[in-house]
Amino acid sequence: MNNKYTLRCVLGGEAVAEHYTTACTNGHASLLRAEYTAKQLTVRELPGMFRFSDWLPVHGTLATEAGPVCFRSLALARELGLDNLYIGFNGYWPERGGRITTCSFKELEALPTVVRMREQKPATLVIASAGNTGRAFLQVSAMTGIPVVVVVPERAVNRLWTTVPAENSCVIAVKGDYTDAIRFGREVSALPEFLEEGGARNIARRDGMGTVMLDAAVTIGHMPDYYFQAIGSGTGGIAAWEASLRLRADGRFGSRLPVLHLCQNLPFAPMVHAWHAGRRNLVPEADMPDAEDAISHVAADVLTNREPPYSIAGGVFDALTDTGGVMSAVTNEEARNAGTLFEDLEGIDLDPAAAVCTASLLQACETWKIDRKKTVLLNITGGGYRRLQEDLARIPVQASFTVPAGTGIENIRKELVKMVRTSV
Repeated sequence: MNNKYTLRCVLGGEAVAEHYTTACTNGHASLLRAEYTAKQLTVRELPGMFRFSDWLPVHGTLATEAGPVCFRSLALARELGLDNLYIGFNGYWPERGGRITTCSFKELEALPTVVRMREQKPATLVIASAGNTGRAFLQVSAMTGIPVVVVVPERAVNRLWTTVPAENSCVIAVKGDYTDAIRFGREVSALPEFLEEGGARNIARRDGMGTVMLDAAVTIGHMPDYYFQAIGSGTGGIAAWEASLRLRADGRFGSRLPVLHLCQNLPFAPMVHAWHAGRRNLVPEADMPDAEDAISHVAADVLTNREPPYSIAGGVFDALTDTGGVMSAVTNEEARNAGTLFEDLEGIDLDPAAAVCTASLLQACETWKIDRKKTVLLNITGGGYRRLQEDLARIPVQASFTVPAGTGIENIRKELVKMVRTSV
C-alpha cells in the first residue's frame, strides 16, 4: 500500500490510483500531482538527488552522485549588478559538486522515473527525446540494466552517449523533428511489454526536476524571488512551480511563490506568442507558422516541442498565471554571447539551452524587469561537457532503426520486438 503520497487530479481534485498512472482516469484534461504525506521537507542522508526523497514519488533509491547543486554567484552577479544571484548548476563540474555525468538536468528526471516504473509497473520504458532526455535515460539504463527504447530525431543521434556501456537499450532515429519522435514513440508504446514514459504527465519527471528548487531553497534559506529557465515543453517550469507550492506549505521557506521567468529560442517561440496574446490555448497558425523552418534555425533545438503542456490544467499557463510569471524570447546570437560571458566569468561551458536561459536573465536586467536587490535563481539546465572529457570517456550510442517521420510501427515491429526480447 502506498502511504507516502496520493495521486490527485489538478482539475477535478479526485484521488487517482497509482499504477505508474500518467493521466486522470476520469478523463479530465489535467496533469496529476503527487500529494505527499510529509508536509515538511527533511533532507535525508541519501545519495545525490535522493536526499530529497521525501518529495519524490518513489520508495527506493539508486546509488548515484547526480543531484542539483546551488551556489551564490560572484562574478556574473557583479557583471549584472545583482545583489543575490544564485546558480542552480545541473551538469558536470566536480569542483562545484556537480556530478551529473550526462551534463544535463534531464538525469534528474530519469533517475526517479526508472525507480517509479520498477516499483509500479515493470516494463521496457519508451522515451521520446530531442537528445538530452534520451541520453539521460540511456545513462540510467547503463547504470541499472533496466531496458529502455529511446526515440529521437535523426539529427539528435550524435547527442546520445553514455559513460558506461548501455547494453540494455535500443535507439530509434526518426527523420523529422522532436514532435515526430514523440508521435512515433507513442506507436512503440502501444506494443505489448512496452511502457510510455509519460513526458510532462509523469510525476516522477516533474518532481525530479523540482529538486532544483528544493536544493536552492535549502541552500539560500528561503525560496528565490525570481526563477529563470529556458523551456521546450515547459515541464521544468511546471516542476519549479509545484516544488514552490510544497515549500510554501512547509512554512519555513517563505510565503511568496517565485516569479517564473521562462524563455524560448527564436525563431521558434510558440508559448511566448500565446502568453503575450493572453491566450490559454496555442494556435498553430499564429504561434508557430512555418514550424519546421523555424525549428531548423534555432541554436537550442531541444527547446522545440510543438505539443507542449501549455494549456492543460496544471500546465505552463497555470504555472505562469499563479506566479505572476513572465515569458521572453532570445535570439541565437544573444544566447551565444551569454554562453561565452557565463564561461568567462563563472568558468564552465554551457549547454545551448542554458545559454538561452542566461541570455534571458541578461535581457531582464537590461530592461529592468526584475528588482536587482532581490534573490534570483538561474537554472543552468546543462553544462560541463568539456570538463567531463577530462575525466570520463564518452561512449556513443548508435541507432538500431531509422524511420521516416509520419511512418507507422509496422515496418520495424517484428524486428524491434525480437531485439527487445532477446537483447534488451
